[in-house]
Amino acid sequence: MQIFDKIDPATLERRDWQLWTLAIATILILTSGLALLMYPAVFSNPLLLDVPALRRSFIGFCILSFLLVGYLLERHLVVRRLRGQLAEEQKQKARILEQSSADLLATLPGFSHFQDRLAMEFRRAANTQQPLSLLIAGLRLAPMVADAGGTATVLGDAAKVLIRRLRREDSIYLFRPGVFGILLPGVSGAHANRVADRLHEGLTDAAGASNRFTAEIRMLNYPEHAATARELEQMGAASFPENPREPGAA
Repeated sequence: MQIFDKIDPATLERRDWQLWTLAIATILILTSGLALLMYPAVFSNPLLLDVPALRRSFIGFCILSFLLVGYLLERHLVVRRLRGQLAEEQKQKARILEQSSADLLATLPGFSHFQDRLAMEFRRAANTQQPLSLLIAGLRLAPMVADAGGTATVLGDAAKVLIRRLRREDSIYLFRPGVFGILLPGVSGAHANRVADRLHEGLTDAAGASNRFTAEIRMLNYPEHAATARELEQMGAASFPENPREPGAA
């Protein structure tokens, strides 16, 4: 059973300020009320024997009460300032990560370079009777990632995972944002499927517990699926169209 209203993370800062204000106001009201109740007993009762000591105690209580409220206010302002500095540092770190990821993606060769390399690797494979495999990795970003503007960071993390798990003779290309092409010279279809499973496992780990993206990897192989480099290129380009139809669309 839910007693209090659900707190929205977007309003957490405002809720924190309200809680601090309520706590300080409650302490101030309680101490002021207690001081008002003590005042008649201290200043209006002539029967008390040690009136000066009692009055000093009353004044000391009032001073301590105001010092307590002042201390809480000062600590709250310090915490808010530190939280603001931490938030600014996190934003700066996020901007640096975004820029570094964008720089990494910019260094990846594009589709035109892939076409040149594919033609060269296909001729070599055909002359040496060796297989040639192509992996197409497509990423679908979560809506929260796209709304938060962290697309480059997520794609950069995915690219790092793919690069770390490739051989020296393999090559990776960025067909377009969210779609990577990977050439595997001398790799059969069965072995390429195992490589795809390993890459998919790494991408799943990179997605994190928040599922920043979902990944799908498709495998194409010469001579299993294509007889020419042109066929392999066309099949790779058609693996993840730019405007895919939504599941269930007519």
